[in-house]
Amino acid sequence: MENLVIAIDGPAGAGKSTISKLIAKNLGINYIDTGAMYRAITYKCLKSGIDINDRQKVVDLCSRTEVDFVDNSIYLDGVRLGEEIRTLEVSSKVSDVAKIPLVREFLLEKQREIGKRSDVILDGRDVGTHIFPDTKYKFFLNASAQERGRRRYQELVDKGQTVVLEDIIEDIKKRDYIDSTREVAPLVKADDAIEVDSTSMTIDQVVTYISDMVRRIGE
Repeated sequence: MENLVIAIDGPAGAGKSTISKLIAKNLGINYIDTGAMYRAITYKCLKSGIDINDRQKVVDLCSRTEVDFVDNSIYLDGVRLGEEIRTLEVSSKVSDVAKIPLVREFLLEKQREIGKRSDVILDGRDVGTHIFPDTKYKFFLNASAQERGRRRYQELVDKGQTVVLEDIIEDIKKRDYIDSTREVAPLVKADDAIEVDSTSMTIDQVVTYISDMVRRIGE
Protein backbone atom coordinates (compact mmCIF):
# COMPACT_ATOMS: atom_id res chain seq x y z
CA MET A 1 0.00 0.00 0.00
CA GLU A 2 1.36 3.42 -0.98
CA ASN A 3 1.98 6.08 1.63
CA LEU A 4 -0.49 8.93 1.95
CA VAL A 5 1.03 12.11 0.48
CA ILE A 6 -0.86 15.41 0.88
CA ALA A 7 0.44 18.40 -1.08
CA ILE A 8 -0.29 21.92 0.17
CA ASP A 9 1.00 24.60 -2.20
CA GLY A 10 0.53 28.34 -2.21
CA PRO A 11 2.23 31.74 -2.05
CA ALA A 12 4.19 33.26 0.83
CA GLY A 13 2.20 33.95 3.98
CA ALA A 14 -0.87 31.92 2.98
CA GLY A 15 -0.71 29.97 6.24
CA LYS A 16 0.55 26.73 4.71
CA SER A 17 2.82 25.77 7.61
CA THR A 18 0.27 26.50 10.33
CA ILE A 19 -2.51 24.67 8.48
CA SER A 20 -0.31 21.70 7.50
CA LYS A 21 0.94 21.15 11.06
CA LEU A 22 -2.62 21.05 12.38
CA ILE A 23 -3.80 18.70 9.63
CA ALA A 24 -0.81 16.43 10.34
CA LYS A 25 -1.86 16.32 13.99
CA ASN A 26 -5.50 15.75 12.99
CA LEU A 27 -4.67 12.82 10.74
CA GLY A 28 -1.76 11.44 12.75
CA ILE A 29 0.81 11.82 9.96
CA ASN A 30 4.20 13.50 9.57
CA TYR A 31 4.69 17.09 8.41
CA ILE A 32 7.40 18.37 6.07
CA ASP A 33 7.83 22.10 5.44
CA THR A 34 9.69 22.20 2.11
CA GLY A 35 9.99 25.98 2.36
CA ALA A 36 11.88 25.60 5.64
CA MET A 37 14.50 23.61 3.75
CA TYR A 38 15.13 26.59 1.44
CA ARG A 39 15.10 28.85 4.49
CA ALA A 40 17.75 26.64 6.12
CA ILE A 41 20.02 26.98 3.08
CA THR A 42 19.39 30.74 3.01
CA TYR A 43 20.13 31.01 6.73
CA LYS A 44 23.40 29.11 6.32
CA CYS A 45 24.41 31.37 3.40
CA LEU A 46 23.75 34.51 5.45
CA LYS A 47 25.54 33.09 8.49
CA SER A 48 28.51 32.07 6.32
CA GLY A 49 28.72 35.48 4.63
CA ILE A 50 27.94 34.05 1.19
CA ASP A 51 26.46 36.41 -1.39
CA ILE A 52 23.01 35.05 -2.32
CA ASN A 53 23.51 36.36 -5.87
CA ASP A 54 26.66 34.26 -6.34
CA ARG A 55 24.87 31.12 -7.52
CA GLN A 56 27.96 28.94 -7.70
CA LYS A 57 28.90 29.66 -4.09
CA VAL A 58 25.34 28.87 -2.97
CA VAL A 59 25.41 25.58 -4.91
CA ASP A 60 28.83 24.73 -3.45
CA LEU A 61 27.44 25.35 0.04
CA CYS A 62 24.58 22.91 -0.67
CA SER A 63 27.06 20.18 -1.56
CA ARG A 64 28.48 20.33 1.97
CA THR A 65 25.14 20.73 3.74
CA GLU A 66 22.83 18.17 5.33
CA VAL A 67 19.13 19.06 5.61
CA ASP A 68 16.58 16.69 7.12
CA PHE A 69 13.18 16.51 8.82
CA VAL A 70 12.91 14.41 11.98
CA ASP A 71 9.78 14.33 14.18
CA ASN A 72 8.30 17.29 12.28
CA SER A 73 11.36 19.48 12.95
CA ILE A 74 14.00 20.67 10.49
CA TYR A 75 17.68 19.93 11.08
CA LEU A 76 20.60 21.72 9.43
CA ASP A 77 23.90 19.82 9.66
CA GLY A 78 22.51 17.88 12.61
CA VAL A 79 21.30 20.95 14.52
CA ARG A 80 17.56 21.55 15.06
CA LEU A 81 16.44 24.94 13.74
CA GLY A 82 13.65 27.15 15.04
CA GLU A 83 12.76 30.81 14.73
CA GLU A 84 16.17 31.79 13.34
CA ILE A 85 14.97 30.79 9.86
CA ARG A 86 11.76 32.86 10.18
CA THR A 87 13.35 36.31 10.43
CA LEU A 88 12.54 39.06 7.94
CA GLU A 89 16.15 38.92 6.69
CA VAL A 90 15.82 35.25 5.74
CA SER A 91 12.31 35.81 4.34
CA SER A 92 13.53 38.59 2.06
CA LYS A 93 16.29 36.41 0.56
CA VAL A 94 14.78 32.91 0.41
CA SER A 95 13.03 33.34 -2.97
CA ASP A 96 16.35 34.30 -4.57
CA VAL A 97 17.91 31.09 -3.24
CA ALA A 98 14.89 28.98 -4.21
CA LYS A 99 15.04 30.07 -7.85
CA ILE A 100 18.55 28.59 -8.35
CA PRO A 101 17.96 25.40 -10.42
CA LEU A 102 20.74 23.32 -8.81
CA VAL A 103 19.54 24.24 -5.31
CA ARG A 104 16.04 23.06 -6.22
CA GLU A 105 17.48 19.86 -7.68
CA PHE A 106 19.51 19.25 -4.51
CA LEU A 107 16.49 19.70 -2.22
CA LEU A 108 14.04 17.93 -4.53
CA GLU A 109 15.85 14.63 -4.05
CA LYS A 110 15.83 15.08 -0.27
CA GLN A 111 12.13 16.02 -0.21
CA ARG A 112 11.13 12.94 -2.21
CA GLU A 113 13.32 10.73 -0.04
CA ILE A 114 11.79 12.09 3.20
CA GLY A 115 8.28 11.97 1.74
CA LYS A 116 8.57 8.26 0.97
CA ARG A 117 9.41 7.26 4.53
CA SER A 118 5.83 7.46 5.87
CA ASP A 119 2.40 9.10 5.46
CA VAL A 120 3.12 12.83 5.11
CA ILE A 121 1.74 16.26 4.43
CA LEU A 122 4.17 18.59 2.65
CA ASP A 123 3.77 22.29 2.05
CA GLY A 124 5.64 24.53 -0.35
CA ARG A 125 5.40 26.11 -3.79
CA ASP A 126 5.74 23.07 -6.09
CA VAL A 127 4.79 19.99 -4.07
CA GLY A 128 1.79 19.06 -6.22
CA THR A 129 3.27 20.17 -9.53
CA HIS A 130 6.86 18.96 -9.21
CA ILE A 131 7.80 17.00 -6.08
CA PHE A 132 4.82 14.63 -5.89
CA PRO A 133 2.81 15.31 -9.08
CA ASP A 134 1.09 11.90 -8.92
CA THR A 135 -0.56 12.31 -5.53
CA LYS A 136 -4.33 12.71 -5.66
CA TYR A 137 -4.36 14.86 -2.50
CA LYS A 138 -3.47 18.32 -3.82
CA PHE A 139 -4.53 21.68 -2.41
CA PHE A 140 -3.62 25.25 -3.34
CA LEU A 141 -3.94 27.57 -0.34
CA ASN A 142 -4.25 31.25 -1.15
CA ALA A 143 -5.24 34.62 0.35
CA SER A 144 -4.93 38.27 -0.71
CA ALA A 145 -1.46 39.85 -0.44
CA GLN A 146 -2.84 42.33 2.11
CA GLU A 147 -4.23 39.57 4.32
CA ARG A 148 -1.08 37.48 4.01
CA GLY A 149 0.99 40.54 4.94
CA ARG A 150 -1.23 41.26 7.93
CA ARG A 151 -0.87 37.68 9.19
CA ARG A 152 2.90 37.65 8.79
CA TYR A 153 3.15 41.07 10.48
CA GLN A 154 1.15 39.83 13.48
CA GLU A 155 3.23 36.66 13.67
CA LEU A 156 6.50 38.61 13.78
CA VAL A 157 5.17 41.21 16.25
CA ASP A 158 4.00 38.41 18.54
CA LYS A 159 7.56 37.08 18.47
CA GLY A 160 8.88 40.47 19.61
CA GLN A 161 10.26 41.64 16.26
CA THR A 162 9.98 45.27 15.17
CA VAL A 163 8.55 45.35 11.64
CA VAL A 164 6.53 47.63 9.34
CA LEU A 165 3.32 46.22 7.83
CA GLU A 166 3.78 47.97 4.47
CA ASP A 167 7.30 46.55 4.14
CA ILE A 168 6.03 43.03 4.73
CA ILE A 169 3.23 43.38 2.16
CA GLU A 170 5.75 44.67 -0.40
CA ASP A 171 8.12 41.80 0.41
CA ILE A 172 5.28 39.30 -0.09
CA LYS A 173 4.39 40.83 -3.47
CA LYS A 174 8.05 40.67 -4.50
CA ARG A 175 8.29 37.03 -3.44
CA ASP A 176 5.06 36.24 -5.34
CA TYR A 177 6.62 37.65 -8.51
CA ILE A 178 9.95 35.82 -8.08
CA ASP A 179 8.25 32.53 -7.15
CA SER A 180 5.77 32.61 -10.04
CA THR A 181 8.26 33.66 -12.74
CA ARG A 182 11.29 31.54 -11.84
CA GLU A 183 12.70 29.24 -14.50
CA VAL A 184 12.42 25.95 -12.61
CA ALA A 185 9.19 24.73 -10.93
CA PRO A 186 7.45 28.12 -10.67
CA LEU A 187 4.59 28.70 -8.26
CA VAL A 188 1.45 27.62 -10.12
CA LYS A 189 -1.71 25.80 -9.09
CA ALA A 190 -1.73 22.18 -10.27
CA ASP A 191 -4.58 21.54 -12.70
CA ASP A 192 -6.10 18.94 -10.38
CA ALA A 193 -5.51 20.82 -7.11
CA ILE A 194 -8.40 22.07 -4.99
CA GLU A 195 -8.03 25.82 -4.42
CA VAL A 196 -8.79 27.17 -0.96
CA ASP A 197 -9.03 30.96 -0.55
CA SER A 198 -8.48 31.53 3.15
CA THR A 199 -8.76 35.35 3.09
CA SER A 200 -11.98 35.33 5.11
CA MET A 201 -11.62 31.89 6.73
CA THR A 202 -10.37 31.04 10.21
CA ILE A 203 -7.54 28.56 10.71
CA ASP A 204 -9.97 25.99 12.13
CA GLN A 205 -12.28 26.34 9.11
CA VAL A 206 -9.42 25.71 6.67
CA VAL A 207 -8.10 22.73 8.67
CA THR A 208 -11.57 21.17 8.88
CA TYR A 209 -12.28 21.72 5.18
CA ILE A 210 -9.00 20.20 3.94
CA SER A 211 -9.12 17.31 6.44
CA ASP A 212 -12.68 16.48 5.34
CA MET A 213 -11.69 16.66 1.65
CA VAL A 214 -8.74 14.29 2.25
CA ARG A 215 -11.07 11.77 3.87
CA ARG A 216 -13.61 12.16 1.05
CA ILE A 217 -11.00 11.70 -1.69
CA GLY A 218 -9.67 8.61 0.08
CA GLU A 219 -13.07 6.89 0.30
